[in-house]
Amino acid sequence: MKPATAVIGAAVIAASSAATAAVSDAEFAEMRAEFAALAQRLNALEVENARLKDAKEQTLRDVRINPEQVAMVGESKSAASWTDRIKIRGDFRYRYESIDVQDDPARDRNRIRARAVIVAQLEDHVEVGLGFATGGDEPTSSNQTLGGGGSTKDLRLDLAYFNWAAVDNLNVIGGKFKNIWYRPQKHGLIWDGDYNPEGIAATFSSGVFFASAGGAWLESDRKKSNTEFSWGTQAGFKGALGGAALVAGVGYYDMDTAGGEPFFGGPSDFFGNSFTCEDFVNNLGCSYVYDYKEIEVFADASMNIAELPVSVFADYVVNDDADENDTGYAVGLKLGKAKSKGSWEVAYIWQDLEADAVLGLLTDSDFGGGGTDAKGHVFKAGYAINQAWKLKLTYFKLKIDGNQGDERDFDRIMLDTVFKY
Repeated sequence: MKPATAVIGAAVIAASSAATAAVSDAEFAEMRAEFAALAQRLNALEVENARLKDAKEQTLRDVRINPEQVAMVGESKSAASWTDRIKIRGDFRYRYESIDVQDDPARDRNRIRARAVIVAQLEDHVEVGLGFATGGDEPTSSNQTLGGGGSTKDLRLDLAYFNWAAVDNLNVIGGKFKNIWYRPQKHGLIWDGDYNPEGIAATFSSGVFFASAGGAWLESDRKKSNTEFSWGTQAGFKGALGGAALVAGVGYYDMDTAGGEPFFGGPSDFFGNSFTCEDFVNNLGCSYVYDYKEIEVFADASMNIAELPVSVFADYVVNDDADENDTGYAVGLKLGKAKSKGSWEVAYIWQDLEADAVLGLLTDSDFGGGGTDAKGHVFKAGYAINQAWKLKLTYFKLKIDGNQGDERDFDRIMLDTVFKY
């Protein structure tokens, strides 16, 4: 019997004799019923009290510090922090292309391009990136031609940079980094899309205005005869005009190349630019004729017409140092946008790039086979299988080497399948 119940029972028994003489049997029975109900309530309270006591002891056991558990929690937090800081992204492209140049044998080849970059977000608003890409050491191409009996292919350093958000709207970038110069509709009149400068730069953006300034080493080793640090600046605005999103701006890029040797390739690889040689027969003592002091004006606009995305652009450049063949321009129109699943796009571009309008080493490596001194039509089409997988078709119908007095036809077809992750 529970202690409280025993006490109540004893009290009932002790009082029963005296109560019998003083009260009637009915009154005594009612009193006994009330004592029994009180005993039940006391028993219920004892059970609840015991349950709460057990729960309290269990809670105390649960909150006792376990060093091993604390270490595990710390490791878990560290792992989560690492995954928050580090991101990986990239793309893969498979390309079939056919090239037909007048007076040269026709060429067909299959090529791949694979790129991946690891990006870390550090303290004090600093980003550090490390990227790798297929291909050789060409500054404007990460393509790798398939063949060689299935031989292994090159994988090279494509990016190695820091990006510091120094103050609001201002970033300082250094190393080998993505090109900071705005390219209207990502067209390669002056800069190939695969070109990643090597040097230092700063970018600013506030409201509708943006500006960039930077310098890149074309050659930084003083042991070589043509050490050269190029520099440039660009400014413009992004806004709306009559329902269209408009981007417009100007740029100036300075490359002191006159009298210097080629920065990449063989002794006579000037990529369409004018050069001279001490010995033309054996290509000895060859050097650039001009510096490249390029002044650029550009604009592009995007809008929807009857729910169809429409984009137009124009890009113009002139080399202030050249005496002739110093101008280049491109204009283009695109309908649609291959972005979401099932969407499509078609585009047309006309481009005329004279021999000394820009430094041929850095311009689009697909247009005319790379370099300058080419003009003609570019037709494009694209279809999005989904957001990460797209099909693209590009056709070049050009004339090349016209400034050299040896104009030839150039036809190129490229069929790409592209995956992004």
